[in-house]
Amino acid sequence: MTSTPAPGFDQLIAEPTGSRLDEWWARRLRTPRRLTLWYWGAPLAVTLLAAVLRLWNLGYPHALVFDETFYVKDAYSLMHLGYEGSWPDKADELFNAGKTDIFTSDPSFVAHPPLGKWMISLGLAVFGAGNAVGWRISTAIVGILAVLVVFLIARKLFRSTILATIAGVLMAIDGHAIVMSRVALLDNSVMFIALLAFWCILYDREWHARRLATWVADRRARGQDPAWGPALWWRPWLIAAGVLAGLCAGVKWSGFYFLAFFAVYTIVVDAVARRRVGLPFFLSGAILKQGPATFLLMVPIALVSYVATWTGWIVTSGGYYRHWAQATHMAWTGGLSWVPLWVQNLWHYQAEMYNYSINLHVSHPYQANPLTWLFMIRPTSMYYESSTLGQHGCTVSACSSAITSLGNPLIWWGAAAALFYLVYRVIRYREWQVGLILTGLAAGYLPWLLYINRTIFEFYAIAFEPYLILGLTFVIGLILGRRTDPRWRRVRGIRTVGIYLAFVAVVSAFFWPIWTAQQVPFWFWQIHMWLPSWV
Repeated sequence: MTSTPAPGFDQLIAEPTGSRLDEWWARRLRTPRRLTLWYWGAPLAVTLLAAVLRLWNLGYPHALVFDETFYVKDAYSLMHLGYEGSWPDKADELFNAGKTDIFTSDPSFVAHPPLGKWMISLGLAVFGAGNAVGWRISTAIVGILAVLVVFLIARKLFRSTILATIAGVLMAIDGHAIVMSRVALLDNSVMFIALLAFWCILYDREWHARRLATWVADRRARGQDPAWGPALWWRPWLIAAGVLAGLCAGVKWSGFYFLAFFAVYTIVVDAVARRRVGLPFFLSGAILKQGPATFLLMVPIALVSYVATWTGWIVTSGGYYRHWAQATHMAWTGGLSWVPLWVQNLWHYQAEMYNYSINLHVSHPYQANPLTWLFMIRPTSMYYESSTLGQHGCTVSACSSAITSLGNPLIWWGAAAALFYLVYRVIRYREWQVGLILTGLAAGYLPWLLYINRTIFEFYAIAFEPYLILGLTFVIGLILGRRTDPRWRRVRGIRTVGIYLAFVAVVSAFFWPIWTAQQVPFWFWQIHMWLPSWV
């Protein structure tokens, strides 16, 4: 893949060519003060929009919904014990009623690492476990910040504040992103931390290319043969990406897939950069010289940051399997006898978590084959309550209140179509922006195809939704056109995108009630079920 921007992306919606809309845009913004206001005001406005949609009435319903029953209670016991404690039967009803201090010090086996639950516990510490806002506020803040990061990534990728604003708005108003920011599950945190790592990889690409070019130029200026080129060890953005990937895995193990895909991507980028500066054996140099350095800069530090997420379990004595080796007399012997017992116990815990995860085949009414995720065939119902006349304020014969992790169909189906086009585009034109976007999407999506027969859900797709949004935004940029296009082409592109975005906003407003558990007439809920599989 080349390092040159996609044709025209540095000029998108800049230097207008004469249409009335372009002239209005130029007249309104072509002063330093207004351009500065636009530059800083756009991300602020997009973030504010995301905040309103995620924080409004966040505490409703005051009931543990879907897998909140695991993660909120685990987070609460974690903040008190340092590890996940056990809960009595019918704990949800008591917890909903405000009787939260009913956990015991007996350890509970959990299927996911603790970092995501530690993040949830921050909200519990601030608002209290008796307040449903406290359960969800951490996830909501993560979702708000993710919209801002999508904006900033898009602006760097496309060099256009308008395209960045479109990307941010699409992420802000999509129903799947809204729902996953309003329930206390782990997947929003996976998405956000992986997105930060992606951001670091984006910056590392530029950092690495500049440093490599400087090194080669300096060698040649001295009359020295650069040979295979260097192995660059000081790559702060790459180190940061490794730390973040380890933290992402500390929420869910799927974070390790992002680590693997991003590491491979950096080797490919290194090969391209070496070829561009004229180094011989650029591919073998990238693999054999920079490859080991990249591995050591990312993988060990990711493992260290992952283990650090288990600090509460390590420094306390009551966690599940905390004394497994001692209790079962199964401590390692021979050449491994020197390994600390806590490491042996933690390793055993990881093995048991893995065995549990790959063997999870319990049928669930909302499980979804990952092959269908892109097409939004089986969204997850997080919460549903039906009422009759007079119940819970229902004023008609039948009412419904629902939280359904259903994306805006125009966004999701449009992004799915854009994805297939981008695969063609990266093969045909080798645009680096497309290659990077597809790398992020592949890291969040393709590994799930290995677990088609496992019990998994469509809401896991939040992990790669930002890259779907970025891919869709790339295509929108192509439709908008360049300043060098004929005026009729520009006007048609702007009108097409404007109409599409207007319909997207209308559809989001239409689906808003079933994303936020608002009570609506049953017939109103029914007209939102466009596909039989959505029910």
